[in-house]
Amino acid sequence: MRELSMKAIVYSQNDLPIINEESLYEMDLPKPQPGERDLLVKISAIAVNPVDTKVRKNSPVTEPRILGWDATGIVEAVGSKVTLFKPGDEVFYAGSIIRPGSYAEYGLVDERIAGKKPHTLSNAEAAALPLTSLTAWELLFDRLEVGQSNNEAILIVGAGGGVGSILTQLASKLTNLTVIGTSSRPETSEWVKALGADHIIDHRKPFAEQLKALGIENVRYVASLTHTDLHYTQIIDVLKPQGRLAVIDDPNILDAMPLKRKAISLHWELMFTRSMFQTTDMQRQHEILMEVSKLVDAGKLQSTLGEHYGKISAANLRKAHALIESSKVKGKIVLEGF
Repeated sequence: MRELSMKAIVYSQNDLPIINEESLYEMDLPKPQPGERDLLVKISAIAVNPVDTKVRKNSPVTEPRILGWDATGIVEAVGSKVTLFKPGDEVFYAGSIIRPGSYAEYGLVDERIAGKKPHTLSNAEAAALPLTSLTAWELLFDRLEVGQSNNEAILIVGAGGGVGSILTQLASKLTNLTVIGTSSRPETSEWVKALGADHIIDHRKPFAEQLKALGIENVRYVASLTHTDLHYTQIIDVLKPQGRLAVIDDPNILDAMPLKRKAISLHWELMFTRSMFQTTDMQRQHEILMEVSKLVDAGKLQSTLGEHYGKISAANLRKAHALIESSKVKGKIVLEGF
């Protein structure tokens, strides 16, 4: 019966180029049932992230897998031990990488990693936020341990992407840091500046020279969000002694020895870690999303929606994956409704 099944977009082969119609395709699957701490969410909108494309290309499967983690929707049912939400609540979340994703009509999410959707945003606008907000918040406050720093600066490499767009806002609105973003295209530079960056430099040109032209000798923090291996030597060069480097991408090799001379600390950020390992502080992600929701509704943070690709369909998702693989994304790509 239709009410016991749902539409989902899946992949079953990881070696297909995204232009191949079988790389992502639609099928009917059983409607999931919530576990003790789960919310069953009727999904309204989703966002597509680089991790979606990485998993599709690098994770072989033995049965069709649903990708996607960012979602907004309405809670339809709750597990027996749920206390934070009730049916009818509007939520947003980034899910767990070890569970089925959000390219579907329904999804399950542990209540400890979901938040109340900002009521001032549309479903599409809200769907752009969870994964990148969690990544940026954890990177800035849990990994780099930035406080109310004075006379310090942060360099955000790849400030125009999904994580960079929200990290720029958090750093400029919630700290006293001087925020320097990197960009290479005029439209992205304007976007990053509008989000609160104090300065923009071109990541195709030497970092040190551009910083000196701004009167900045070096920086206390670097958030390297993309192409870390390409910029690694420059990053070390512009970091202060005892500076801090946070990384989220997947460099082939990252040799920590060059950091020793300056006693630079290296911090990895992966927002899936807490849910993957069911850490004792897993509910911090609920708290972060609730705080992000409040900041959005107070007008202090804005959605990083870049492009709306229409309905949630295999064709539109293939188009979104192709754009992400081109590394020319500004903000987030969202899709809405089936």
